[in-house]
Amino acid sequence: MRRLFAAIVATLTVLVGTPATAHAKAPGGPGVGDDYYPDYGNSGYDVSHYDIRLRYTPSSDRLTGTTTILAKATQDLSRFNLDFLLDASSVRVNNRPAAFTTQGEHELVVTPARPVAAGADLTIVVQYAGVPSTEVGAGYTAWIRTPDGALAVGEPEIAWWWYPSNDHPSDKATFDVSVSVPDGLEAISNGVQPRPPVRETLGYTRWSWRSLKPQATYLTFLAVGQYDITTDVTENGQTIYNAYSQLLEPDFRDAAQASVERTAEITDWESEVFGPYPFEARGGVVTPPGTLGFALETQTRPNYSSAFFRRGSNTSVVVHENAHQWFGDSVSVDEWKHIWLNEGFASYAEWLWSEKNDEGTAQEIFDYLYATYPDDADIWTTAPADPGVAQLFGDAVYDRGAMTLHQLRVAVGDDDFFEILRTWVATHKYGNATTAEFTALAEKISGEDLDALFDAWLYTPSKPVVASSFAASRIAAPKSWTAISATHDLLHR
Repeated sequence: MRRLFAAIVATLTVLVGTPATAHAKAPGGPGVGDDYYPDYGNSGYDVSHYDIRLRYTPSSDRLTGTTTILAKATQDLSRFNLDFLLDASSVRVNNRPAAFTTQGEHELVVTPARPVAAGADLTIVVQYAGVPSTEVGAGYTAWIRTPDGALAVGEPEIAWWWYPSNDHPSDKATFDVSVSVPDGLEAISNGVQPRPPVRETLGYTRWSWRSLKPQATYLTFLAVGQYDITTDVTENGQTIYNAYSQLLEPDFRDAAQASVERTAEITDWESEVFGPYPFEARGGVVTPPGTLGFALETQTRPNYSSAFFRRGSNTSVVVHENAHQWFGDSVSVDEWKHIWLNEGFASYAEWLWSEKNDEGTAQEIFDYLYATYPDDADIWTTAPADPGVAQLFGDAVYDRGAMTLHQLRVAVGDDDFFEILRTWVATHKYGNATTAEFTALAEKISGEDLDALFDAWLYTPSKPVVASSFAASRIAAPKSWTAISATHDLLHR
């Protein structure tokens, strides 16, 4: 992500001859135990698919919906939780009404009519309604109203405002998203369109989207408004779907289109560096001015604030968000404290793009950052491998994360370095991973003891010493820094 500034009843299948009371004291947990967000996600079940069917009226910001969740119980379940903020009107589990109540800030607690045995399939159907912009979770409202619609785009929280879920990157699923909006508006989400938009009665049109590969809940997005659409097909037959808000001023629109329309070129290059593109579609969405405060790597189709193009074209942010398709989307964090595996890698992709285009080498960018950050800056006093919630999107995660990768490249050489990156994404494709797994892989492929390097750059809250240091006054910014710094101030919360 690039910042400018997430009664249901689970009917459980009871084993023949097993009394329901056998499972009566086996509730699922209200969180997965993430070190930073212990109550995010839920334990006791694993989701395989979400079917989200909505109607949205921008004038009132009213959202009504039915979400069907296909899951499997990973333990005996007398009840389970879903992460959700809107008002549920009914919950069914395995075709029977379930009892449900709310608990805490974002927990919908569901008690199935029958206990669910470990290994049993779950079909959970939740009907609900509400005004998302009035709901507060994690101290803020992630749902964004725009002059012509709304945006459901955010990290690490966004799902709570528009569909019930097991909201943690460790539980990925496939998605169908179907949204009915007033005629004349577009409703854009992830993946491919299984069917064209369909005119419904009473002045509404239904838009449908399908994500064919496993997807984290926070990477699922919805953009409703007036958008100009461009479509194309890549050389390998994948659909490219780009959308530009009709509210963009002409100069912003031109700069945005000159950047985002290069998505296929950029992802083809990234495929050469990181391995095959992992998903079924590509593209981007440029949102209305003054609405979105960041760019986010929403799967298959990143969302960009128009402010990234206020100084002209900016392929750097397109490189960054699409590098996340490999680092963050396909290979996702096991816990949020490993976020440098997303942001450090995507930031380093910008350095590689600069190097490819002869606008400054990765070494020159490293030298510039190393020299210009003061010794007491947060980047040096924060350990990227465990930055803490307050620095989850801070300089240490982005820039020091990228600097760590560059030091690894210097230590092991280009052949081993790029083999490490390609093996990393191939090994953990569509799964989750940790910092320890990455450092172990780097040592395995290089055959070197890299403990000292990783300890200094990832785990020590002080400025690492490099072989030669530079005075800031003697270091000129690489040519690419104009583009990179155009978004640099917008990277972090």
